[in-house]
Amino acid sequence: MNQHARLDTTPIPFIDVAAQRRRLGNAIDDAVGRVLNHCQFMMGPEVVIFEQALAKFCGARHAISCASGTDAIVLVLMARGIGRGDAVFCPSFTFCATAEAVALVGATPVFVDVEKATFNIDALSLKRAVATAKRIGLKPKAVIPVDLFGLPADHDAVAEVSAAENLFVLDDAAQAFGATYKNRAVGTLAPATATSFFPAKPLGCYGDGGAVLTNDDDLADVLKSLRIHGQGMDKYDNVRIGMTGRLDTIQAAVLIEKLKIFSDEIAARQRIAQAYADGLSDVAIVPKVADGYRSVFAQYTIRLAAGHRDRLAITLKSQGIPTAIYYPKPLHRQVAYREFPVGDGGLSVSDMLADEVISLPMHAYLDAPTQTRIIEAVRRALKG
Repeated sequence: MNQHARLDTTPIPFIDVAAQRRRLGNAIDDAVGRVLNHCQFMMGPEVVIFEQALAKFCGARHAISCASGTDAIVLVLMARGIGRGDAVFCPSFTFCATAEAVALVGATPVFVDVEKATFNIDALSLKRAVATAKRIGLKPKAVIPVDLFGLPADHDAVAEVSAAENLFVLDDAAQAFGATYKNRAVGTLAPATATSFFPAKPLGCYGDGGAVLTNDDDLADVLKSLRIHGQGMDKYDNVRIGMTGRLDTIQAAVLIEKLKIFSDEIAARQRIAQAYADGLSDVAIVPKVADGYRSVFAQYTIRLAAGHRDRLAITLKSQGIPTAIYYPKPLHRQVAYREFPVGDGGLSVSDMLADEVISLPMHAYLDAPTQTRIIEAVRRALKG
């Protein structure tokens, strides 16, 4: 490129929800209109229809929708009776909701390190953390692997440790619904899976929303009760302490329409991720997806040597290209969580990744010319 040529600085959206909205067009308007006409805004017919479609998509027996991805985790922990004195193991390199849910039910999050190649929970670190919990007098009860940035964790490795230590596995798939692991779909990789429909997620609604996926009939029944104040036969028959955790009907209606095009969007995300890898693998550490895995690339996160990240972000911003850092500070270094235990062996990889990661624009509607512009800008910045 001629160094004197004028650069295009037109702003690029980081996640283009509007492009998807244009594709769906009247389908969304009609779906919301049907809810406005029947006025069953809570637990209307669309909620059941969506739950059935969601379960069918991933092959789970049950999908129990709820108000958010955080509520999904809390509901499962409540259903399992996890609370004070119990240890729940979760990676430190994740969004705070994973550990927050544990603390909200009165249990103790114990932080585990992650693998630098996948950003996901390290089974060896998990094993060490169980020993830590026992040593300080906590009862190991559950582990919450996180399928970060859309890539499933190594669930077989987690299951092996969990079986040996009698841990319940709750998969935090807030970023990874639609992904697969060894020909198994997220939603079926653990006894319970929590996911999120926050608007920026690969499958997102137009507000907050979440779901729990499980093949356990008894667990599903308890979850359905807990999400509506612990109700029994009806809302005035309360058989357990619950919460207000329902997905509202308008969000279910939106999600029904979005789920219809979700497979197309997953394929588009994978094509876009491959184009990034082809264009950037010689100037940055790009994500690797091992054989047998499929990522939905909720984020496209590269790693840079220390000191280069801030310069890249500033340079790209000046050219209308947004970036984001997921996550600049691991949970064990945050004020709200720094008093909770850390597994033996420490969290050196989590600390390292927090200093190296930066995410580029990623969504199913990122067209080739725009992506080429991003790739060329990144290359110029890193080679300059």
